[in-house]
Amino acid sequence: MFDFDLDKMLFTIPAENHSPEEITSLLRAHPEVRFVSLVGLDIGGHDTDEKIPVNLFIEDMDKFLNSGVQTDGSSVVLPKIAELNNAKVDIIPDTEVNWYVDHNFKHVDRETGLPIGTLRIPSFLIHNDVAEVGSRVILRDAIINFKKELLQIIKENPYIFDHLDIDGVDQIEKLEITAATELEFWVKTPDDEADREQLSTAQILKEQYWKRTIGPVRTALEEVMLVLDKYGVEMEMGHKEVGGVKAKIGNSGNYDHVMEQLEIDWKFSTAIQAADNENHIKYVVRDIFRMHGLEVTFMAKPMEGVAGSGEHTHMGLAAKLKDGRRINLFSAKDMKEEFLSPIGFGALMGILKNYEVVNPFVSATNDAFNRLKPGYEAPVCVVTSLGHGVEMPSRNRTVLVGLVRDVDNPLATRFELRAPNPKSNTYLILASSYMAMLDGIKAALEGEKTPKELEASISKEYGQEDFYLEKDRLYRSELDVFEEYTEQERNELFGRVPRTVWENICAFEDHPQKLKVFQRDDVMTPITLDSYKEAIVAQWATELHNRIVPNTMDLIRHCVKCHDEGDCVDYDVVYWEKINTIRNLLGRDKLNEQCLLTRIVRALDKRDFETASNLQIEMQEKVKELTDLYIIYKKNLF
Repeated sequence: MFDFDLDKMLFTIPAENHSPEEITSLLRAHPEVRFVSLVGLDIGGHDTDEKIPVNLFIEDMDKFLNSGVQTDGSSVVLPKIAELNNAKVDIIPDTEVNWYVDHNFKHVDRETGLPIGTLRIPSFLIHNDVAEVGSRVILRDAIINFKKELLQIIKENPYIFDHLDIDGVDQIEKLEITAATELEFWVKTPDDEADREQLSTAQILKEQYWKRTIGPVRTALEEVMLVLDKYGVEMEMGHKEVGGVKAKIGNSGNYDHVMEQLEIDWKFSTAIQAADNENHIKYVVRDIFRMHGLEVTFMAKPMEGVAGSGEHTHMGLAAKLKDGRRINLFSAKDMKEEFLSPIGFGALMGILKNYEVVNPFVSATNDAFNRLKPGYEAPVCVVTSLGHGVEMPSRNRTVLVGLVRDVDNPLATRFELRAPNPKSNTYLILASSYMAMLDGIKAALEGEKTPKELEASISKEYGQEDFYLEKDRLYRSELDVFEEYTEQERNELFGRVPRTVWENICAFEDHPQKLKVFQRDDVMTPITLDSYKEAIVAQWATELHNRIVPNTMDLIRHCVKCHDEGDCVDYDVVYWEKINTIRNLLGRDKLNEQCLLTRIVRALDKRDFETASNLQIEMQEKVKELTDLYIIYKKNLF
C-alpha cells in the first residue's frame, strides 16, 4: 500500500469551490501541490499539459482564470483552423466542472511527505480570441443545444405528457443529461510476448472472466479504486475481463508473465464531467500500475485473435421537477406496458438512423477497426435490441445500441453504445450521439407518435416504409446477429459497415443530409467538420505509412524458414511454399511489379486514399492468412 496518508492529500477542487479565495485557501493548505496545468482538448482528443508554479498561479489568478495561457497551432490538432500562419490559441479554464490534482507518486515532497501534485484544470481552446474550438467546446455546445431544442419540442407537443409522469412543461425546472463509461484495459509485465493460443484458449474456457485477481495486479487494482474514490467519482466495480492468462511466480519470487484484461466502472455524471472524469482516470490507472512494474494499454485490439477492449458508453436523460422529483424522460410512464416513452424511442431511432455520421466520431483509428470485426462481442451492425418482452430486459450483447432498463427502477433506463473503445474521443461521441438523438426525438414528437407506434417503427421489417427510419433497413433484432445472419444478410439488412478509417470518414461526403443534424446552432460548423476529417485522415494515413507498413514488414521477416531440407516432410515443404508466396506478395518488389506494402506507401504518398484503403484491407487479409499458416507450420516441426 502507499507509504503516505491519502487523507492528507488534496484530490479535487469541486466546481462549487472555484472562487479565487477558496482556490487560494485550498492550495495554501496543501503545499504538496506545486504546479497548475490548464488542460485543453483539441479536435483529435489530445490534451495539453504545462507546469505553472502554483505560487505564480495564485499571484496572477485573475489573469489565469480569465485569460488562461497561450499556445499555437503547432501544439494542438486543429487543422484548417489554427494553421501555422494563423495559429494563436488560448487555453481558458472551465470553472463549471471539477478540477483534479494529478499526483506524481514517484516524487515525494520532502517537507510534507506527500507526492508532488499538479492541479489539472479542464479548459476550453479559443482561436484568435473569438472562436471557441476543440472537443470540450463541441460537447458543451451540443448539450446546450440539445436541452434548449428539446424543451421547445416538448412545449410545442404537449401530448407527450400523456406518456410521462409529468403534468406539464411548467413542472420542469431543468433537463439533465447523464453519461458514464466502462473502462477496459490490458496489463502486462514489460517485454512479455503474448501467446495467442494460450490467451484464446483461456478466453474460450472463460478461465479469467470475473476471477479473483492475485499478486501485483490485485494490489494495483485495489489501489486504483481507493485513490479514485478520493477523487469523488464514486467507484462501483473493478474486475477481471474475459482476456488473460494466469500469472506465474518467477525465480525471484515475484510474479512475471502477467497478461490480464481488467475493467473498472464508476457512477454517471453530467456529460462533460463524465468525459473529464474518464480522461483523468486513465492517467491514474497508468501511474499506479506502473508503480507495480506493470504496463497498461488502452488499445482497442492489442492482440489479434483475442478479445479487444471496449468502452461501453451509457447515455441518459432526466427532467428535474420543481417539486424536487427526478423523472427519466426515456422511461415509459408504465414500465410494465411499454419499453420506452416517445422521447426514449425517438432518441434510440435518431442514433440508429444517423449512425453513419456518428460512427466517424466513435471509430476513428486503425486500432478501433482491428476490434470491430464479427465475433468477440464486437458490435459491427447498426441494430438494437429491446428485449423479448417488456418485463424481460435485453441481454443481447451483439447489437450496437443496447437498451438498459429495470422495470422496478425507471431512473435506470438508458442507452449503451457498445462500439467505443478506450481511445475513442468520449467528448465527440457524446456530442454526436445526443445531436442524433435530438433528430429522432423531434420526428417522433412532431408526428405525435405513441410508444406502440414507435415500437412498431423500430421493429419494422426490411423493405417496409416508415415515417422516419429508412425503408431498406432492419433496426431491431433479438437474435445473435453473428450466429443467425450471414455476412451477406448482415450487410443487406443492417447496412454495409466501413472496414477502414477512410471508408468511415467518407460518410461525411456520402450522407450530407444526416451531417446536418450536427450543424444546428453551429454546434459543428462546416470548418469544424472539415478540421476533424483532416485530422483523422492525417492520423490514419501517417500511422499506416510509418507504423503499420514497417511493422508488417517486420512480421514478414520474422516468418522465416525453420525446417531442415534433410529432416522434413512434404507437409512442411507445402506449408512453407504457401507462406513464402504470401511473404513475397506482401513485401518483395520485382522489377516489373510492386509488392502490396509498396503500393500502399505509393498510394498514400499521392494522397490516393481510396486506393490505399482498399489495399489496406487486402493487406490485412493476407497478414491474417500468413500468421495462421505460420502457426500451423511451426507446430509440425520438432
